[in-house]
Amino acid sequence: MNLDDDDPPPADAAAALHLIREQRVATARRLEPDARMLYWPWGVAWLVGFGLFFLRFAPDGRVLVRLPDWLPVTALFGLLVAAAAVQAVASARAYGQLSGDSARRGRWYGCAWALGSVSVFAVLGRVVDHLPHDQAALLWSATAVGLTGALHMAGGAIWLDRDLFRLGVWISVINVAGTFAGPGWHALVLAVAGGGGILVVGAISSLRQRRRS
Repeated sequence: MNLDDDDPPPADAAAALHLIREQRVATARRLEPDARMLYWPWGVAWLVGFGLFFLRFAPDGRVLVRLPDWLPVTALFGLLVAAAAVQAVASARAYGQLSGDSARRGRWYGCAWALGSVSVFAVLGRVVDHLPHDQAALLWSATAVGLTGALHMAGGAIWLDRDLFRLGVWISVINVAGTFAGPGWHALVLAVAGGGGILVVGAISSLRQRRRS
């Protein structure tokens, strides 16, 4: 319900309150991106990308499905880039109208992701050449996922988003469990528990958005 300049004001207090509620809901919809667009692309990327890693580089050097060596890493990075693009578009449409402290938090949080990732990859790039292939792959994935879990928790704390914070805790816990399980198993844990967990959180957050609306 929108009021034009020529529309009469609400006839009574109840109608005015109803109008205010409708306008608040409409504003929230414009300023809050669809949770499915924020979570589901990442869930699919983890499920498919790390799933391919498990099939090609299974525990104890086994090969469950004979895939080209380059395919799992190429698929994973391609899916992650696609997920980042989808999230960026959804966030820009919703948050592009914001300014002040909220916009500043978003920019700084984005910088934390970018600089944190560059720092981690720069350090790992100097180390992994001295490790066996399976241990190097485990170090890459475990460190990157550990950073992801920590930044998810930080984002949840910044915006008081319980779903995002809990997802960060979940990612951190399964990352530790998968790391102790060893190469191959780590990829399976991230694909099933990680990708599946992200999809579940996206579904729960979407349902909560619909209830608020």
